[in-house]
Amino acid sequence: MMKSILIISLFSNFLWAAIPPNPQMKKVLDKLDEKGGRPVEHLSVEEARDQPTAPEAVKSISPKTKDNLAEVKDIKIQGADGKLKARLYRPKGKGPFPVVVYYHGGGWVLSDIDTYDATPRSLAAKTNAIFIAVEYRRAPENRFPAAHDDAFAAYQWVLKNAATFDGDPKRIAVAGESTGGNLALNVAIMARDQSLQIPIHELIIYPVASTKMNTLSYKVNGDAKPLNKAKMNWFFSKYLRSPQDKEDPRIDLLKANFRGLSPATIITAEIDPLQGEGRELAEKMERQGVDVTYRNYEGVTHEFFGMAGVLKEAQEAQNEASLKLQKSFEK
Repeated sequence: MMKSILIISLFSNFLWAAIPPNPQMKKVLDKLDEKGGRPVEHLSVEEARDQPTAPEAVKSISPKTKDNLAEVKDIKIQGADGKLKARLYRPKGKGPFPVVVYYHGGGWVLSDIDTYDATPRSLAAKTNAIFIAVEYRRAPENRFPAAHDDAFAAYQWVLKNAATFDGDPKRIAVAGESTGGNLALNVAIMARDQSLQIPIHELIIYPVASTKMNTLSYKVNGDAKPLNKAKMNWFFSKYLRSPQDKEDPRIDLLKANFRGLSPATIITAEIDPLQGEGRELAEKMERQGVDVTYRNYEGVTHEFFGMAGVLKEAQEAQNEASLKLQKSFEK
């Protein structure tokens, strides 16, 4: 086992059988089923964007709780091709605060900062840092590399403007879930390649890190909920311009160069087709000299991280991520 990667759980055998969710996770999935969503791979983009989401299922189970923040407000920031909607989450206390630029998931096609509100809202309080959750242009209206360009432009905006909202411009990290995890890591790579200040930490949660779809986790979890192989193919078909884009290291992150990046935390879920590529990403980054902490959480699915109100594993994952971010802020 590599020194800086602690793997909490791996598949215990190679039987290609569905893994049952734990009782808390199953309750969320059952509630999502009750809402009557249809598989997005059979829908138009407009229909897919109207489908019930996992966060909506969580809200049906657990009422909204007090967020313990000083301020939450919507703002506008500069993207690569115009203004972008963003949301600022400010913790209580006196600044200047560290800043985390957060990118939501949704396959570059679905979702927005409202869908993924729970993660930055919770982590801003836990880390005592300002979170800036940013929108980016979605596909198929805006195909690759539009979302990637917007993600980097948003990071550059935060670098230039952090002091104006009581942020510390020397302590800026990035974070993201799913395709947002892909964007966050790409931002760090682009900052390094353009000789800009690199993020002091990358929090990467069940990232899209490959286009091969041939890992064991894809075989075991190919029909999982809320993310499966068919849905991933649908996302790629909407965002990528051509099959050749699947080979681009911005999409297939396992082909990217990570040398010189700051410490990273990578979190995956056991019942997720992306689990295997997330683990491979952690291993490659570690081989290239990045200080990586990897955690895989058993019995939970893709999108579990923002479900701290109903899932013990989400609480544990958020606490772990917060500790790693705070450690980087203190250096």
